[in-house]
Amino acid sequence: MTIQTAFTYITGTISELYDEREAANIAHIIMEHLTGMSKLDRIVHKTKILSPDQNNRLKLAIEALQRQEPVQYITGSSWFYGMELMVNKDVLIPRPETEELVEWMVHDAAHRHRLQLLDIGTGSGCIPLALKKALPDAQVSAIDVSEGALHVARTNASRLRLEVNFIHMDALDAQQVATLPEFDMIVSNPPYITQSEQTSMQERVWGYEPSLALFVPDNDALLFYRHITILAKSKLQPGGALYFEINEALGKEVVALMEEHGFQQVTLKQDMFGKDRMVKGEISD
Repeated sequence: MTIQTAFTYITGTISELYDEREAANIAHIIMEHLTGMSKLDRIVHKTKILSPDQNNRLKLAIEALQRQEPVQYITGSSWFYGMELMVNKDVLIPRPETEELVEWMVHDAAHRHRLQLLDIGTGSGCIPLALKKALPDAQVSAIDVSEGALHVARTNASRLRLEVNFIHMDALDAQQVATLPEFDMIVSNPPYITQSEQTSMQERVWGYEPSLALFVPDNDALLFYRHITILAKSKLQPGGALYFEINEALGKEVVALMEEHGFQQVTLKQDMFGKDRMVKGEISD
């Protein structure tokens, strides 16, 4: 099979699962992963024959795609904030909306030096690694309850040569949280999808991404926001700020929660798709 016929074969086999544009994007990702060649190189060498090993890996990739496994888990990598990150089923796939949250923090940190930053529920480490990349003199820490996720995050930090202090900790455990120092900025993209919302989600999300990082009980959708808000109130230095990525349906509730706990200038911000996605609150000086 040639490079060109392999590309056509991929798009054809997944055409019922994805629209034409998305199927083509997925095929390009798979082909780059298989061949190590850019899109332009693949066009130039479109008649090149795949090796037996590449053909076998192509077969396995297509089988995974037909099971609706996300392409990032098939290739083992995902791009975030200009960084190629390792991902597997222990971590969520980083989303472009989360880059907007990072940009908000980086903008607020301009002209400030040696900030102490904390990410809660770090997963792949995408947020703290992006912050460290943009703010190299910041001291960045991150916690997660999952050892598997922390292994991925530490691997990404090592590959990118970025220094982040990753800590195994349950954000819902008050005794563990009490051991943390104070910070200038705290950020979290916690689980925020209610279990009843699962029925409206694509299977390739809930069927493969870790449920620990996705779902909260229907009767307590603010579970993590509440605990993290209380944590931040006790661990933020005067003038510090707490940033959340949120469920688009919970914007007003998260704002009210933060105001109830004494945060000021609480701001609800929309993402690139016009959905309520981020909240920031400040601690007075």
